[in-house]
Amino acid sequence: MSKDWVMSQETFEALLDWLDSDREQAAVKYERIRSRLIKFFSASSQSEAEALTDESINRVARRLNEIKDQLYGEPAAYFVGVARKVRLEYLRRQQPRSENGPAVDSDRIELEYRCLEECMAKLSAENRNLVMRYYNAEGRERIEERKRLAEELGIAPNALRIRAYRIRADLQKCLKECVDRSLR
Repeated sequence: MSKDWVMSQETFEALLDWLDSDREQAAVKYERIRSRLIKFFSASSQSEAEALTDESINRVARRLNEIKDQLYGEPAAYFVGVARKVRLEYLRRQQPRSENGPAVDSDRIELEYRCLEECMAKLSAENRNLVMRYYNAEGRERIEERKRLAEELGIAPNALRIRAYRIRADLQKCLKECVDRSLR
């Protein structure tokens, strides 16, 4: 984790502005994102959950000028994506190393992650946003998000499921091809 970068007040204000133009709503969204990331990290690292959450938020804040005009949909999905990468890095650091270098599993995880990023980049912005939102939340929040998404797209929930399934199937095919190509 990069501990030498500290978020300035100006950067924090810009982050809140990106989350919502209404300051109170921005604060609520920020706290929801932070709580969600702490829960996410608690599953794999109880003691480091807050530090990993802060690292994820800092990474988003550092890149805010680059990403804020390129992202569509809820910013929370981007935070979760960054958190997944931070978690992979953390898990890789925690794995015992063999005499010949890193454990094979961490190399495979890193390869799959790079391939997934490549395959996601090949999707249209609309499909990328749909799949990120469709698979992003958990529990009751997932159900509500999927209802909102279907309403926004003007389609039935079953049609949304089918569309998400097809996008996911394409992603899985792309991911398999990318990994196979990289392992040759």
